[in-house]
Amino acid sequence: MEECCDKGIEWANKNRICTSLPLISESRECSMTQVQCCRSQLEKQYCSDGIEFANVREECDSHIGENSTCEAEYFKVCCYCCLLGKAAQIQGQSCEPSPKIGYQCGIVFRDCCVKGQEGIDVSISDDAPKKEQVEISKEELDQEDPYLHDGCRGGGPCSQQCRDTGSSYVCSCFVGYQLQPDGVNCEDINECITGTHSCGIGQTCVNTLGSFRCQRDTSCGTGYELTDDSRCKDIDECETGTHNCPPDFICQNTPGSFRCRPKLQCMNGFIQDALGNCIDINECLSTNMPCPAGQICINTDGSYTCQRISPSCGRGYHLNEDGTRCVDVDECSSSSQPCGEGHVCINAPGNYRCECKSGYSFDVISRTCIDINECRRYPGRLCAHKCENTPGSYYCTCTMGFKLSTDGRSCEDLNECESSPCSQECANVYGSYQCYCRRGFQLSDVDGISCEDIDECALPTGGHICSFRCINIPGSFQCTCPSSGYRLAPNARNCQDIDECVAESHNCSFNETCFNIQGGFRCLSLECPENYRKSGDTVRLEKTDTIRCIKSCRPNDVNCVLDPVHTISHTVISLPTFREFTRPEEIIFLRAITPTYPANQADIIFDITEGNLRDSFDIIKRYMDGMTVGVVRQVRPIVGPFHAILKLEMNYVMGGVVSHRNIVNVHIFVSEYWF
Repeated sequence: MEECCDKGIEWANKNRICTSLPLISESRECSMTQVQCCRSQLEKQYCSDGIEFANVREECDSHIGENSTCEAEYFKVCCYCCLLGKAAQIQGQSCEPSPKIGYQCGIVFRDCCVKGQEGIDVSISDDAPKKEQVEISKEELDQEDPYLHDGCRGGGPCSQQCRDTGSSYVCSCFVGYQLQPDGVNCEDINECITGTHSCGIGQTCVNTLGSFRCQRDTSCGTGYELTDDSRCKDIDECETGTHNCPPDFICQNTPGSFRCRPKLQCMNGFIQDALGNCIDINECLSTNMPCPAGQICINTDGSYTCQRISPSCGRGYHLNEDGTRCVDVDECSSSSQPCGEGHVCINAPGNYRCECKSGYSFDVISRTCIDINECRRYPGRLCAHKCENTPGSYYCTCTMGFKLSTDGRSCEDLNECESSPCSQECANVYGSYQCYCRRGFQLSDVDGISCEDIDECALPTGGHICSFRCINIPGSFQCTCPSSGYRLAPNARNCQDIDECVAESHNCSFNETCFNIQGGFRCLSLECPENYRKSGDTVRLEKTDTIRCIKSCRPNDVNCVLDPVHTISHTVISLPTFREFTRPEEIIFLRAITPTYPANQADIIFDITEGNLRDSFDIIKRYMDGMTVGVVRQVRPIVGPFHAILKLEMNYVMGGVVSHRNIVNVHIFVSEYWF
């Protein structure tokens, strides 16, 4: 550390700049120390120049305007602070600086002020009347400059940091160091031993001055090197010159290795060996014969030639098609039939002979070959079903539904299904076959082969197959749902409502609330009236959406306080079109938590005040589980689509007077379809 700092100070004294400082070590701590000592020395130099300029020129502006670099700031601060100290001395003020001007400026202020006092000529001339000299005590001098005896001036005795306590001083250390028992010097903390490092698994802690570093445990392997941050980096052998490629080869780097590629490219007919030399390819030795049949291959430099072979053949032989060898002439294969009708020609090497064909016999009278009728000579012994004689032979045939076996005599069942006689499925039976159809089809009564589609939608149960609409397709059927607002359920038969509000496929504005209904959605702007605010416990159920407004009166609003209406709720409910309406349907339940038969308590009255078109709804009171419940029922069928707003009131009456009232506005949407 001392050597690094000395190099930084030496560079500052020589060049008076630190921007191009040459680093003497790759250590991060040494580099930081070298730069910091250089900058500290520059600061001292420029500060000294500023103090000298202030003492000589008694001003700073003429020099400050020449440069605006960071070093000029050191010059300016020390020059100004010195002028302030000299001014305080001239005006007879204290040399104690204000703490607000900063520690460094205070030191310069005090030095220039004290030096000004020391430069005053207090000697008495011989001509002037002599005055009694006044001695200044040590206590008064200390009071004039309390930092004169600061134990930490100039760094004090501490090796790193010093703090003056008045009667003594306290030394401290930088981060990564700890104070030695002597209370002055600092020593490095070995974080690797104390366990205060942050190295992970697979890394080894290496202590450094004032810090530590983490080093990878395992080796990176051949072709890689370890970086300062414990990572494996590929070594470019081509760039570092550590490859062994010959001069005629080009080095190409690969991950963890390198490859030598020859500079010279061989022409066609040559191949390159490992040393980059071009060697002729012997095409005649390749597995694919380069020359056609009847020709011999002769290798040449970079290519090859083909030469025809011409052998001489004797009587009864001729050259083969390749022209490479002599083969026998088959006289029996000529169209002239050298042996005549009924005879068989037997070829021999270079010759032939004539005999009666199989199935013929030699007639000694006519001296010719005549046909033998095998079917008549061996009845029932040659064929399993039927025998048919032919000149020189015979053949066997089978009845319908059978075919001749490979032995040419036996008959086996014919699998007619192999020829696909049926329109769909075929089942082979012994001597015949049977057609049948796949599911969703039936066999035609006309030909017994074709399959006709079954219209499942037209069957007596077809109307109950699909929940909405059945479409017949070949061999099956398909269920569909209304064009909008529904999708087909996983069972492919029922329809499911699409909740556009949850799927965010609605077009409601920011100030509107989306309410899902069967087969669609509605955008409603439900705002609370004056003196009411929305409750934070808005409830969303499976088929019901509710927005509740609670009374919130302004201070001193007596009319609002006396108004019995406490809550106003908006509820949206979706109902089906009851085509077969046989009994009332209970659709809404208003619950009031009160005793079933309260004694001397308020009576609860439920009523429908608005929106009950055609008296399609009524409300009854019921007691359930200790609560009074108002049940809204649909008593008449409603054909959708239909929209109505029922205004329901739940009044708490005591002594004939309504003491509390809750209003529920029910938005009822009746859908055309309901699944």
